[in-house]
Amino acid sequence: MNRLYRVNEIFYSLQGEGFHTGRAAVFVRFSGCNLHCDFCDTDFAAAEELTLEQIVKRADALCRQATERPMVVLTGGEPTLQADEPLVGALHEAGFNFVAMESNGTHHPPRNLDWLTVSPKCQPVVERCDEVKYVFRSERSLRLCDIRADHFFLQPCDTGDAALNRAILGRCVDFIQRHPKFRLSLQTHKLIGLK
Repeated sequence: MNRLYRVNEIFYSLQGEGFHTGRAAVFVRFSGCNLHCDFCDTDFAAAEELTLEQIVKRADALCRQATERPMVVLTGGEPTLQADEPLVGALHEAGFNFVAMESNGTHHPPRNLDWLTVSPKCQPVVERCDEVKYVFRSERSLRLCDIRADHFFLQPCDTGDAALNRAILGRCVDFIQRHPKFRLSLQTHKLIGLK
């Protein structure tokens, strides 16, 4: 019997955050999470159960017009609760040569990923990743953790309130100027009206 994955949506867009900002990407957004962040933009009520083959087929269909395979981003919710090595392997076999994951770091990811982004909300079990992206509200609420990475980003929290967002952005920029290890990550997909 084929394993079923609970998927919120699969779509083709541009990566809007972090190191790979601006790259074409197929997003596989899994439903469900072990944390309940009040700023999460995933609608967990909308989910369907798909087989590995159905996920790969939909990803393939979305980028059929592309001259080469874009990256795939496994996201959520929390993708480590469902995404596994067989799924990553099947995406690689289908020609998607770069499979990335965005995780909260509370569970170990598949070992055959090409890129791991950890956005910790608590102390992660993951000790090493390619990039760490903290959602920033204020310096006082920022809980830095002990994780090794090649790249460190701060991303201002999108509260839905324009005035509050501007204030958060200002505090974030100030923090980065005092701590140059971090780079600013804006949600550019939202700024330019993409999903």
